[in-house]
Amino acid sequence: MRKHWIDNLRWVTVLLVLFYHVIYFYNNKGVFGGIGGFGDYPECPQYQDIVMYILYPFFMPLLFLLAGISARYALEKKSGKEWFRARTRKLLVPGTIGLFVFHWMVGYFNTVVAQREGVFDGIPAIAKYVIMAISGIGPLWFIQLLWLLSIVLLIVRALDRKDKFYSLCGKANIIVIVLLGILFWVGEQTLVQNPRPESPDGLYNLYKPFFYLVPFLMGYFVFSHDAVQEKLAKYWIPLVCVAAVAGIVLIVTTFGQDNTSPKYMGSPLNCIYGWFACLGLMAWFKVKFDRTGKFAGYMTRTSFGLYIVHYLVIASLGYMMKTYTQLPPVAMYVILTVAVFTLSPVIYEVLHRIPVIRWCVFGEKGSQRRTSLSQS
Repeated sequence: MRKHWIDNLRWVTVLLVLFYHVIYFYNNKGVFGGIGGFGDYPECPQYQDIVMYILYPFFMPLLFLLAGISARYALEKKSGKEWFRARTRKLLVPGTIGLFVFHWMVGYFNTVVAQREGVFDGIPAIAKYVIMAISGIGPLWFIQLLWLLSIVLLIVRALDRKDKFYSLCGKANIIVIVLLGILFWVGEQTLVQNPRPESPDGLYNLYKPFFYLVPFLMGYFVFSHDAVQEKLAKYWIPLVCVAAVAGIVLIVTTFGQDNTSPKYMGSPLNCIYGWFACLGLMAWFKVKFDRTGKFAGYMTRTSFGLYIVHYLVIASLGYMMKTYTQLPPVAMYVILTVAVFTLSPVIYEVLHRIPVIRWCVFGEKGSQRRTSLSQS
């Protein structure tokens, strides 16, 4: 029986990612990427940036948790070889070939935003194209890393062929589940605390492989158990309340800091909030949103595609509005928000109907039905 609450939580989280990127693109808190804000902090507080402090601590760990749960369910129906072959098509193809087919356009705006006009002057056309394609990775780091973690999972599964560790994890009570947040904190400590300029440190801190491995494996070994999900559901109100209180304290005490810096992310308060937000949302959706409908079904099928294409809308329109118009900031936020939630589905629906492009950009076969992040 399909667990609709997982599907619903996944596509809702994807929509939060889209909105996060709207706010992030114009942030003035020193977060890398985007085009910058409308004044320097603290003279220009930009309180809308609170969205970043609310969402960043949990939404990507939550997606890896859900991916781990879904991986367990998929591997109960498929062999490891079949599953990994499908993962390679759905994740590695869009994360590599898709860069040169679609995301080079994102790369153009990313490069121009970072270096301003004239960055491509004197560079041969083929070199420009390669630079733009590589610079267009953007949010695709998620699917690239998910593919790599899939390899790790197959190795770990080989060490637990009889599911002894998996069965043991299924016995976890609510205290053990909460204390798993310690691993969440440990994962954050693997980041390079003082990244060196012009080194791979920044790239490593973006992908955070060891940190995201933690929720991915916890999803597979712990939270894929029905018993664990039921225990979470029983405590959904206190879990959500703890997350809310921790989040409020975190925002009040840290607003203005770069909320993506290793020091910030590794702080105990950030980890407490991030972990309880993951637990609270899973518990809440298990209790209240374990159902589906026409809209929810559509979002379940298309959330992967929306995630893949949305950043082109933000990078292109966001850049052009701030660079070439005199629109007030509130108008830019409204226009960009409306655009990303309307144009992203349009772009997806168009590209999805072109067989070769569908394979390159979304990793879908010609006759394959649309799939969600749960199947990717």
